[in-house]
Amino acid sequence: MEPVRENSWHAHTAEAVLQRMGVERLGLTQQEAEQRLKEYGPNRLTPPRRRGAVERFLTQFHNVLIYVLLAAAVVTALLAHWVDTGVILAVVVLNALVGFIQEGKAERALEAIRHLLSPQANVLRDGQHRVIPAECLVPGDVVILQSGDKVPADLRLIRVKNLQIEEAPLTGESMPAEKALEPVTENASVGDRTCMAYSGTLVTYGTGEGVVIATGDRTEIGRISAMLGQVQTLITPLLRQIAVFGRWLTAAILGLAAIVFAFGVGVQGYSPQDMFLAAVGLAVAAIPEGLPAIMTITLAIGVQRMARRNAIIRHLPAVETLGSVNVICSDKTGTLTRNEMTVRTVATADTLFEVSGVGYHPHGGFSRQGQLISVDDYPELGNLCRAGLLCNDANLHKWEEQWICQGDPTEAALVSLAMKANLIPELEREEWRRVDVIPFESALRFMATLHQDQAGHGFIYLKGAPEQVLEMCYCQRSQGEDRPLDIAYWHGRILEMAGRGERVLAVAFRISDISRCDLRFVDVRGELTLLGLFGIIDPPRVEAIAAVKACQEAGIQVKMITGDHLLTAQTIGQQLGLKQGRQALAGADLEIMDDETLRKLVLDVDIFARASPEHKLRLVKALQAQGRVVAMTGDGVNDAPALKRADVGIAMGQKGTEVAKEAAEAVLTDDDFASIAQAVKEGRTVYDNLKKSILFILPTNGGEAMTLLVAILLGYMLPITPVQILWINMITAVTLALALAFEPPEGNVMRRPPRDPGEPVLSGFLIWRIVFVSAILVAGTFGLFLWYREQGASIEYARTIAVNTMVMFEIFYLFSTRYITRSALSREGLLGNRYVLIAITIVTVFQLLFTYSAPMQQLFTTVALGLRDWGWIILVTSSVFVLVELEKLFLRQREEKAPPLVTKPTVAALERFKPRGVWLAALVLLLLGVGVGRWVWVQFDREGEEVLVVTEAEKQAPQPAEPLLDTQTPKVKTPPGREPASASQQPEVAAIPLLEESKEEPERPKMASKPPTQEELEQAKVPPAAKTAIVQPGDSLSLIAARTYGDPQQWLLIYKANRGKIKDPNIIVPGMELILPPVPKN
Repeated sequence: MEPVRENSWHAHTAEAVLQRMGVERLGLTQQEAEQRLKEYGPNRLTPPRRRGAVERFLTQFHNVLIYVLLAAAVVTALLAHWVDTGVILAVVVLNALVGFIQEGKAERALEAIRHLLSPQANVLRDGQHRVIPAECLVPGDVVILQSGDKVPADLRLIRVKNLQIEEAPLTGESMPAEKALEPVTENASVGDRTCMAYSGTLVTYGTGEGVVIATGDRTEIGRISAMLGQVQTLITPLLRQIAVFGRWLTAAILGLAAIVFAFGVGVQGYSPQDMFLAAVGLAVAAIPEGLPAIMTITLAIGVQRMARRNAIIRHLPAVETLGSVNVICSDKTGTLTRNEMTVRTVATADTLFEVSGVGYHPHGGFSRQGQLISVDDYPELGNLCRAGLLCNDANLHKWEEQWICQGDPTEAALVSLAMKANLIPELEREEWRRVDVIPFESALRFMATLHQDQAGHGFIYLKGAPEQVLEMCYCQRSQGEDRPLDIAYWHGRILEMAGRGERVLAVAFRISDISRCDLRFVDVRGELTLLGLFGIIDPPRVEAIAAVKACQEAGIQVKMITGDHLLTAQTIGQQLGLKQGRQALAGADLEIMDDETLRKLVLDVDIFARASPEHKLRLVKALQAQGRVVAMTGDGVNDAPALKRADVGIAMGQKGTEVAKEAAEAVLTDDDFASIAQAVKEGRTVYDNLKKSILFILPTNGGEAMTLLVAILLGYMLPITPVQILWINMITAVTLALALAFEPPEGNVMRRPPRDPGEPVLSGFLIWRIVFVSAILVAGTFGLFLWYREQGASIEYARTIAVNTMVMFEIFYLFSTRYITRSALSREGLLGNRYVLIAITIVTVFQLLFTYSAPMQQLFTTVALGLRDWGWIILVTSSVFVLVELEKLFLRQREEKAPPLVTKPTVAALERFKPRGVWLAALVLLLLGVGVGRWVWVQFDREGEEVLVVTEAEKQAPQPAEPLLDTQTPKVKTPPGREPASASQQPEVAAIPLLEESKEEPERPKMASKPPTQEELEQAKVPPAAKTAIVQPGDSLSLIAARTYGDPQQWLLIYKANRGKIKDPNIIVPGMELILPPVPKN
């Protein structure tokens, strides 16, 4: 026997194939079949390696941003910051679970293909008819096919009788393929191999026999299965950008921590151990813990919105990818069309009628030269529709608002046409009872039926190929009478209909004797009267035409890839409004074209006909090689490899095969191409909202981290503690940032071109906005904190001010973030998103609890604030809204003054900066600002001091830096103008150090004997004459006062004289030079 893997069986005669397979027409013997089963294996597809549940779950953690969060969780656990650790791990596990559940469905794609194989097969073995499991079929078996059978293996047909097979799952053709025995050319496409029957296709009419030439993985279905298993799922643009963003964020955070560590150890003089912990704390504070959760929730909200638009998203990242699609490759049958044959034109001897309506639904009517007409006014039209209904074996029935076809799709179209002509099929068939039939055969190319009416008349109706029917007619029906046949007229009509891609059927009739009860071939030869022609096509969906136009307006190319004939594809393309409607390529052209030529040509052609699964896959790859983000739609098995390869695979939910659904990322529940345009709109909105959320989260995290950084570099205590930073991050991420995920689409979302898939998540302009807003937050928060400290407020009071200032900054900034460049100063901008208002209300309630609730005060070391404090906070924090809106105004004015051909000049200039350059510039500006600030701070620190002579030994005395965060628990002080709280009102708070106190450190400052009250501070006076002293290890203000004045209670004089140097009376550093004023006289 010849090798079974050969792929040219269709090019050989049936006898040659039987000889090469080593089998007779009576089939194999049972012994031969068993031997071949051992040699070739069972007729089933080899299952690929399947990922286990554990592997799929662990894969969800393969993300740079997740790695950063996991590292942060480990560090916080080592520092015993369990709250931070728990929150971070909860975010990571939540993201992993969502991805795990979604990807579990995709693993069933290959399993769906296996279910296409027929469970049983009718074969000839030992010359006898047997029914065996399809898995036991072997090459050489002779299989018997009947109407309704699913073809169990790839067959070379050796006998056919009116055999028609629906091959739409493989070829995409709407019409069942008529089968024959004659061989075809070797390079014929699958749809043109009329002598073959392929595994998984369905016999719709007639009978036949075929010899098995391929089983299992070697079948056409098996080849597609292998292609599907080898096709790699592409990483979506968002995931690629998030990976890049995660690497940049990691590098920036680690670089910042390293700079802080080096500065603290080398310049400030802190110990390496303390600075390491401080740098780790700063890095953890800079990580946007809520960002992965916000991204997941934003995508999930997009999934829900798309579900309401009849698009079910199976993989979350596909939501955003739809927003970046710039090419849609769509299958024709069942996607751009309904896969329901429809009579579009009807020609009689007198006129041409247009028929409205789409598909099998009987809603529609007739028109002539654009004017609606009544069928009653044209008897020939009514008789022609009745003839098409009676010479017909199909039926239509309604089920759940859908009209379902039983029988041949072309005949179903004629039933629908009759119903549009006000004919009721049941009544007509009862009145015109069928007596006999000559069934359709490929050799005859027609079908004829004999009928008798209630009045005792007999009629013969015949329909078939127009060339064949014309030869059988001698006259035509015109104006109620028979007239000579006008061959030229009918040929003109046939060419006109075929030129529109329509399939043409001719219908004729003759009067018969009522006594006749049988129908013979001689009865239909030469004495028929031609009634007219039907032009039938699978038309484009009405909504698809509008959707194609909407996609083109949004800058998206629509390309039609079909297995149908070239002329039909061109006609449908023109009706859809494809720009290159007349320029099309056939599968044979693609076959001889190399990949480089295809890449150059693929952008210029919108229609590809007679395309095989390999062609579709090549086209998707060629478009992706041109940098395009491709969405592929389809419903058949032949679409599955391309669906999986595309950036977004979109399957039809109603008529799509399970294979297509499982290979796709999205499923349209209404099979409507128009839903794709809505899905693209939602995808763009999701990306916009993701960008807004990032633009909100990063400046707030940046402001918090920079506030800590400035404090560390200036050698000052931290304005906000780490646990307070965690509070800010969580309530703002869960409420304020999440509110941006509900932002509605902006007005121009479908009037702008698709975004560049290579565009980073953070462009130069967005980085500028982040740095700009972060600087405002740092200046306001740190400024208010310092001002309150200088007014004598306790550290707890000033920190409560700082935390509330940061949160209020974020509330005001939230309004500006709703529009990146548009003004938010409008009713829509301030009140247009109710979720924003709800989020602000929630945050306000939480902040009031944070400030005034005793348990929260105990946990976060906060105190109650007064109305005057809130007034200062609102006044300062509203500046971010004003400044950002002024920046937007400046950008818009620059754009309006630009020449018409130049758009967004300022934004474009900022966009030209690469992220690396922008980050570097921001870092340089930050270091310069901190350097200048430190110099100003030193000068301010020396104001009021008297210049004294210092010995060389005193100069060389050690000057350790003061701790970043006080570790004692002083009583709460209030700022000027506010009554101090009573002892019962002052909460007992435990200080939470950023740097752990070393047990062996001898130089830790001591507590004063008596902390000062506000009244004592006001009464203290500093005389002009003073001495100096150097603080020794173990000294405190009370000890120095006892040593200098003999009275430890005089420590207040020392504190008042050195307030520019001593920030807190409880903390003095060995080596510090103090002014010692004389005791004032009463």
